[in-house]
Amino acid sequence: MNKDMHVHVHHVTRVEGHGNIDVNIKDGKIEKCLWQVPESPRFFEAMVRGRHYSEVARITSRICGICSIGHTLASVKASEAALGIEVTPQTKKLRRLLKHAENFDSHVLHVYILVAPDLLGVPSVFPLVETHGEVVKCALRLKRLSHEWGSLIAGRTTHPTTVIPGGFSRLPTRKDLEQLKQKMVAAVPDLEATLNTVTALASKIPVFTRPTEYVALSSSEEYGLYDGVVSCMLPDGKKQDYPVSDYRKVTNEYVVPQSTAKYTKHKLGSYAAGALARFNNNYDMLHPEAKKVAASLGFKPICTNPYMNSVAQVIEIVNDVHCSLKLIDELLAAGIKDEPLVKPAKYSRGASAVEVPRGILFHEYEYDRDGMCLAGNCIIPTNQNHANIQLDFEKLVPELLAAEKNEKEIELALEMLVRAYDPCISCSTHYLKVNFV
Repeated sequence: MNKDMHVHVHHVTRVEGHGNIDVNIKDGKIEKCLWQVPESPRFFEAMVRGRHYSEVARITSRICGICSIGHTLASVKASEAALGIEVTPQTKKLRRLLKHAENFDSHVLHVYILVAPDLLGVPSVFPLVETHGEVVKCALRLKRLSHEWGSLIAGRTTHPTTVIPGGFSRLPTRKDLEQLKQKMVAAVPDLEATLNTVTALASKIPVFTRPTEYVALSSSEEYGLYDGVVSCMLPDGKKQDYPVSDYRKVTNEYVVPQSTAKYTKHKLGSYAAGALARFNNNYDMLHPEAKKVAASLGFKPICTNPYMNSVAQVIEIVNDVHCSLKLIDELLAAGIKDEPLVKPAKYSRGASAVEVPRGILFHEYEYDRDGMCLAGNCIIPTNQNHANIQLDFEKLVPELLAAEKNEKEIELALEMLVRAYDPCISCSTHYLKVNFV
């Protein structure tokens, strides 16, 4: 085997944003092994300063075109915490229903369009149109369902319009929810087909383990997506929970030379966020149908293979549908009420967290007596995963060398590892390097 190798991937494909892989091996020894984020920072925390609380979520939803529902919900919840607003049970249920829509939508995209080509040995989804046409059609049907689902509650799935501090500007009707329920029930065969596809491809998922810390929202009410405490699970299963207001004690942001995105760490050198972290922390709160899927795949916590994040996403897809059917039934049983917006009771500082598809997302704002934003802070899931990707690289590359993998095989394994995290790289860039002259 060639003892000199250079793996350089300039902008990994099938991820959001630009990230590079740079590995250099000389005489069989690793000289360099880096996950690099070269993107220019964006300054959303600065953009919200001087803005009225009614505008802030509209601005921060633009942080991401994929997770804009999650950013809207996190932003609105943080503003409500700062303003002393307690929304109604109906509002919370509709927001949870909306959160499931985003999770479902993004996971379908990732599993079918971004990950499946690797497992089938093709460069993109387009060759699969000819060879696996029914699978691609299934993905498109599920994507259409998710867009109709999200748009019904949020006005539109990208940059929502109806979710505002204190409630909603527009509510779905009873007929809307009944029709959505029918579409979800009709999608069950496609969910079963998804499970069959993943089962058929499971043997192609790389075998690799690196125990780490897993950070996710946890709730006694549901599989934590919309609300809860910040739960930190170590590889031995020991957990420590924090109120969301103490999120900085968990995230501990810092900068590294190769990245314009900040890194985070808690008790270990890094931690993981995302579907696998949620699964490890919240398995007991999964819907029974989702647990059946996990059992059929032989998948149980604590899983320490980061490539299995995509499998955790499939389990969450099933969980999203069945939990949403329950929420719709509860909303229909209670009747949709035209509720006024809840008004601010104070003006102070408040933080929130929601789970977006890629992991736990934090927003925090401070407002003056006129409701104008004095300061903001956003910590993105991919921001929190960068250090974990780097440490995964540092363990994986020596193992690949020991297994006598060639340069192309090492390159593919590292690309697949990055894609397994489903990163939103652009959203995570915050750090600006300043050279003083």
